[in-house]
Amino acid sequence: MKMLLILLLLAAPVVAEPMLIDDFSEGAENRWRYTSDQVMGGVSDGGAKFVTEDSVTYVALRGTVSTANNGGFIQVRQELSSRLPADATGIALRVRGNGATYYIHIRPDTSQRPWQFHQAAFDASTEWSEVVLPWSAFKPQGGLSKGFAPGDIRSLGIVAYGANYEAAVDVDWIASITD
Repeated sequence: MKMLLILLLLAAPVVAEPMLIDDFSEGAENRWRYTSDQVMGGVSDGGAKFVTEDSVTYVALRGTVSTANNGGFIQVRQELSSRLPADATGIALRVRGNGATYYIHIRPDTSQRPWQFHQAAFDASTEWSEVVLPWSAFKPQGGLSKGFAPGDIRSLGIVAYGANYEAAVDVDWIASITD
């Protein structure tokens, strides 16, 4: 019987285990900061609200993204209070939105300028869904070299970016995953 149990455990698929980064519960407004391209002369406008609906608390990022005046983003960003595990293999989040494409931007210690980050895209359908973004999905921007150590990530952002559109994305939780 023990041998059968051991064989069953060994045959079970490896599942990514999440480590919660944030569930937007109490005090989230103190952990997350809204920013737009207006800090550099852009004209995008919006905001972030923390909402509880049907016992689900989430951040709602809304606004108009405009590439006019060399702009093109609105975001809500968190400076991580503790670093991600060194063995993390990616980011998972539960989202819904208006069908548009959004991004997770991460800034490792190697990023020196505000325009240096790694980004991964995700689509936000109108129904809640879980999105998994492995590190291989994150592409360097602003002159950063490829690759980073998960433990070196100092901040992450939920971003509407790079095109002219009305942004509407909700995030229920965000976590790092390991295999």
